[in-house]
Amino acid sequence: MKPQFRDSILDVVWATGLPSDVKVFAVLDGAQDDRISYEVDSTFSEHDCLYAGDLPLELQRAAPYIVQVDRDDRLTRFILDNGWGRNWGIFVRSDAGLKRVRKHLRGLLRVKDERGSRLIFRFYDPRVLHVYLPTCTRSELQIVFGPIDSFVLEAEEGGKVIEIKSNGGGIQESERSVPRL
Repeated sequence: MKPQFRDSILDVVWATGLPSDVKVFAVLDGAQDDRISYEVDSTFSEHDCLYAGDLPLELQRAAPYIVQVDRDDRLTRFILDNGWGRNWGIFVRSDAGLKRVRKHLRGLLRVKDERGSRLIFRFYDPRVLHVYLPTCTRSELQIVFGPIDSFVLEAEEGGKVIEIKSNGGGIQESERSVPRL
């Protein structure tokens, strides 16, 4: 990815005026690329798997991960350079710590379908989250957002970054084009 394109995305994720206590987390889908779990495990940043327990190696590699990221760290560059446009995951902003955000996101992983069967909800896929959030009721949005201030994700058509915030009764979505230069 060209540095100017990466910088445009970073400018949205770490928007000017964010309160100093707001942290940015990447929620990454290990199933999208074999390198994700290795890179997350190799970082010095605080991170954890969203699945709990003693997992077989194959499931560890394919599991979703949460990692606190900084604008200028190596992992952030890796995510944008290799995963942007490939639906590797989403960014989450929160003033809560990793443990609280992880606990909250773990609560979103399992859902029931209309027959009562338990399913894994892949909310960390930007294509899924972008379609799902506008269908939520006010109470569902309160559950999904919890301690989360906003979600930042890639647009399906590429070249755009989407920021989604809760505005009390619904969502506020803003989309920004980012030049590929």
